[in-house]
Amino acid sequence: MLSNPVYDPFQILTKIYQGGAHVKQAIADTYIEEQYRSRTVKIVYGVLENDGFFEFCIRHYATKPPKPVVRILLKISLYMLVYMEKKRYMVTDCAVSLCKKLGKSGVSGFVNAFLRRFELTEVERALPQGDEGKAVRLSYPLYAYRLLKKEYGDRAEGIAAAKSAGVSVRFVKNAEHYLQKSHIKTPFENNYIFENFTRDEGFDKGEYTFQSVGSVAICNVVSPCESMLDACAAPGGKSVLLAGKCKSVTSFELHAHRVVLIGQYKTRMGVENVKELQKDSSVFDPSYEEKFDGVLCDVPCSGFGTVSENPDIKIFRKEADFEAIETSQKAILQTCSRYVKKGGALYFSTCSLFERENDGIVESFLKAHPEYKVEEIDSPLAHDKKKYGLQFLPDTAYGAGFYVCKMIKS
Repeated sequence: MLSNPVYDPFQILTKIYQGGAHVKQAIADTYIEEQYRSRTVKIVYGVLENDGFFEFCIRHYATKPPKPVVRILLKISLYMLVYMEKKRYMVTDCAVSLCKKLGKSGVSGFVNAFLRRFELTEVERALPQGDEGKAVRLSYPLYAYRLLKKEYGDRAEGIAAAKSAGVSVRFVKNAEHYLQKSHIKTPFENNYIFENFTRDEGFDKGEYTFQSVGSVAICNVVSPCESMLDACAAPGGKSVLLAGKCKSVTSFELHAHRVVLIGQYKTRMGVENVKELQKDSSVFDPSYEEKFDGVLCDVPCSGFGTVSENPDIKIFRKEADFEAIETSQKAILQTCSRYVKKGGALYFSTCSLFERENDGIVESFLKAHPEYKVEEIDSPLAHDKKKYGLQFLPDTAYGAGFYVCKMIKS
């Protein structure tokens, strides 16, 4: 019996759209027919990446908003029609069949009619003009696209459209065994990007790890030191990499289950000079005052620099979220600045594209803390130099967007 290609993506996407699960967690928590895993994952990511455009398609053809189950079915079907170029009859049959399997026979006629009527050219003609139309076509929240346009001008469209270059892998040993596969060499030592990379026993042996080029680039900016604090450390990639250039690394993480991840990460990679602790980095602990030569605050942020890997951010991140995010960023930076020794370095980083979360936070901090001065930094990875830090953008940094700034305590 042939597998219905809609079924597994539907299970995963239901957890995301209706349960609020993150895409990677939803995939990990769902049983998937292994022989069709790549197809399923491609559909899930494809639907999320194009959610805004598919919402427009549904509004264009549906006289009233469909129920959530139907919306998910339609989005999967639209992805298969538009981006996988599957035959209309096949896609329609699969969607209608799943409707019946889910006990939704009553809406199967609507789904059938919708998919038979859908025409891409008709939808494209109906797109709004200007920024609104571009935001729909790119499935980018309009408020975020306008912010990109304000900060980056005509470059905004390329930034919003940028895709991940592939799977970023950092090798510790035996890299030559894997470099027979097609890859891109990043400017960082032993860091390569592969179009496809299947995890094998080398991962469990600590021969390599999956680490984003942004994470590696941030660590590259950090100067070697005796004692380092990674203030927002889970899952542990930066702590483990920094352990190679710092005598000791202390890793703070708010959530207990994520502290466990750091421990597992360092053990797998054979690193012994990382100490992980459950700690809220926004709440001052006097026992750590002026204890560290270096402190890295890779703070929670809007995450728009990672949408090529986490497309669900475009769906769930709202403009109203920014105020609370920025309050948290300021609190962590303010608190952790007290943990830096005189003459030590404070690093602030995000995976955001927006000035308000980057240079804006640093500027606010510097006004309140004259004892800190910005130190100029550089990176071999393409970047824009901002007033205080370096801004990396998805269109020139392998699909990744992030920011880093270095300050010295005088």
